[in-house]
Amino acid sequence: MPLRRPPAVRQLRQALRLWLLSVRDMLTSAGPVLLLALGLLAAAYWWLDPQPPRTVTLATGPAGSAYAEFGRRYAQALAHDGIEVRLLATEGTAGNLQALREGRADVAFVRGGSDDTAFDTPPGAEDDDPAEDANAGIMSLGALFYEPMWLFYRPAALHGAPRARSGSAQRAPAGTAQNPLTRLLQLRGLRVNVDQAGSGVPELVRRLLLANGLPADAIVASEMAPEAAAQALQAGQIDALVLVTAPESPVVQRLLQAPGIALADLPQANALARRFPFLQTVTLPRGMVDLARDLPPGDIGLLAATTALLTHEDTHPALRQRFAQAAQQIHGGAGWFNGVRDFPNTRTSELPVSPEGDRAINGAPPFWQRYLPFWASNLLERMWLVIGGLIVLLLPLSRVVPPLYTYRVRQRIFRWYARLRQVEARLDEGGEAGGGGGGGELTELLDELDELDRVASQITVPLAHAEELYALRNNIDSTRRRLLARRDDVVRAGNVSGA
Repeated sequence: MPLRRPPAVRQLRQALRLWLLSVRDMLTSAGPVLLLALGLLAAAYWWLDPQPPRTVTLATGPAGSAYAEFGRRYAQALAHDGIEVRLLATEGTAGNLQALREGRADVAFVRGGSDDTAFDTPPGAEDDDPAEDANAGIMSLGALFYEPMWLFYRPAALHGAPRARSGSAQRAPAGTAQNPLTRLLQLRGLRVNVDQAGSGVPELVRRLLLANGLPADAIVASEMAPEAAAQALQAGQIDALVLVTAPESPVVQRLLQAPGIALADLPQANALARRFPFLQTVTLPRGMVDLARDLPPGDIGLLAATTALLTHEDTHPALRQRFAQAAQQIHGGAGWFNGVRDFPNTRTSELPVSPEGDRAINGAPPFWQRYLPFWASNLLERMWLVIGGLIVLLLPLSRVVPPLYTYRVRQRIFRWYARLRQVEARLDEGGEAGGGGGGGELTELLDELDELDRVASQITVPLAHAEELYALRNNIDSTRRRLLARRDDVVRAGNVSGA
């Protein structure tokens, strides 16, 4: 004898079956609307491409430079979001700009005035800028920091300088530590390293010398890398070196405290800044290098360019936004030449500012960025307009789902009314024939009603539609009573005729 399940188990199974059936009916009814929504979302995702690549290339400049140090910080900041930053070493800022133009880099540190055409445009002349086509599609993510022009020299070298290669240069004016180098004219005949090719510094030095009435061969120029040039300066192999870099550069930090090495203070810095619009004057405050040793012993005026973070319009917008946000974290504090939140900014950009950079620097970040990971926050930011449009579109379409659901559930019941009507029609046809139908036909109809009642008892519908199910079974029972009454009449009629 088979074991019967406890009533509680049967009730649980019945409830679970009802719930699953309701879910199936709902999904079937809402299926067309859901498929339409998923199709539109997939098309929008493909069109907008919201998720950025996992790798990005940042052109940083030579190893050991401030650019390389900043590049390492950006790589650490973006690594938290699962983005790998590949650091591309170049000769300098001009090489960074070239790598960006050629597509070898997605983002690059570029100093103001790095275009060769910027040096070749005379003051007051119209700038037709032949590099405009080369810069097409390049945008700024904001200015990051000042890069002063550091002119380090050995005061002892001002006593007597070797002649330049051409032989036309005269000896440098006499000078001592008490009579320091204060004019570029004092570089005449000295051995000066003007940084390596590709840094943009050799061309800048040439223009500055020309502005002071000195030809290019007035100095004995060399183009060593910053680290090698610093060692040569300390060893007495050269007399001076020019660097254009941020104060975070290890070379600058070492030379500022090296004995026998001095930093030139240029009183003519304001005049030079007027001649070259991409330059401006900054001041290294007294004691900024070392308060305890009072280094430097006085304020020093320097020329400086502004370095920007440039990118290409083909770079994914999410990456542009993330780099601009990282710039706020890395460059937003006070520095040697700026106050808190002076950088990054969009005021001093020579190129059009990317919308992502402008929003990140000048606008408030969306509140969800504080609570969501980068990929989710980015997806929401890129897709919110599409999602809002889908909601507006689907609201009227969703009104057809309840009627479809109701129709599907009721169709499960109403389709059995066709068989019930056939039984009633045969019953009525027998009555109209006058004989009321034979006993065998009535028995056949009763068997069919019993089968219909058995099937109806197995129909499962949500409780909200149980009324229709009970109505069907009541109608079946009503037809059965009519059949039984008709059969009783036939039996009585047969008994009368037999008597």
